[in-house]
Amino acid sequence: MSAPLSALQGGRRGITAAAVPALVERAREGDARSVGRLVSLVEDESPLLPELTRALVPHTGHARIVGLTGAPGVGKSTSTNALIGELRRRGDRVAVLAVDPSSPFSGGALLGDRIRMGDHVLDPDVFIRSMAARGHLGGLAWTTPQVLRVLDAVGFDVILLETVGVGQSEVEVAGQADSTVVLLAPGMGDGIQAAKAGILEIGDVYVVNKADREGADRVARDLRSMLGLAERREGAWQPPVLKTAASTGTGVADVVDALAEHAAWLRETGGLHARRVRRAREEIETLALTELRRRWGTVGENDRLAELAEAVVAGETDPYAAAETLL
Repeated sequence: MSAPLSALQGGRRGITAAAVPALVERAREGDARSVGRLVSLVEDESPLLPELTRALVPHTGHARIVGLTGAPGVGKSTSTNALIGELRRRGDRVAVLAVDPSSPFSGGALLGDRIRMGDHVLDPDVFIRSMAARGHLGGLAWTTPQVLRVLDAVGFDVILLETVGVGQSEVEVAGQADSTVVLLAPGMGDGIQAAKAGILEIGDVYVVNKADREGADRVARDLRSMLGLAERREGAWQPPVLKTAASTGTGVADVVDALAEHAAWLRETGGLHARRVRRAREEIETLALTELRRRWGTVGENDRLAELAEAVVAGETDPYAAAETLL
């Protein structure tokens, strides 16, 4: 029997372990508020995360995760908005996880760019959530894998993962996505940036946005040339280079088509399974290391540590032996 509604309406602090299955079920039935609460439990690092994960895992593995990355100013949010519209026209339920820079004061996300996705806020089959990177390098928050699991389990067909624009560190998005879209734009020195940032290794689809501006053809040409020089094994995916004007929707359908082709290629070659196994391995490692750090706790205040430090200074032992003793 499911938990009473009152147990779910008492706010995040009022949610008990017994109420988690009912909350998951309500989210899977399409209740946006329940979806938001599940995401909040993850972001708040709730003690209920193990119970929540157990309830979610049987329902996961169906959503396509598409990462969008690129330097600041290339139009990631506008492109995301355009992709939502095209995917909805094709009947997909769409979730957006937009990872923003953290406020240095509150740790919260800066939501200004989400205004550009306002066209879809009333659509019950679209869920948009901003979350803060909270100082985590790589363009993603460390809780991103768990939030993606929530959005997958509650029934979204496509999850768009838009990352904070931090340049070279953004390559981390490729580790969380089934397909990665790298956005560039004319007039930003993106040809040089592409080579420097290593994005030639992470992109599955390359998009030159703002194609109605001067220089877009040159950026696309230069990018194709650099991709042509990259060494790829026989049978490997050949990333297309497309041009869009996301503000008007021009070329967006071609991007969605390319993503569908990449998804089909991944399924046929076994690449999808390999990517997801790698993600699971990395998540397990992260959780294990986090737990080890928690158990390590206040080792700096440990009397034995102080004794070993004295012994090292006295020349009675060495730091490696002391560390092994402490462990």
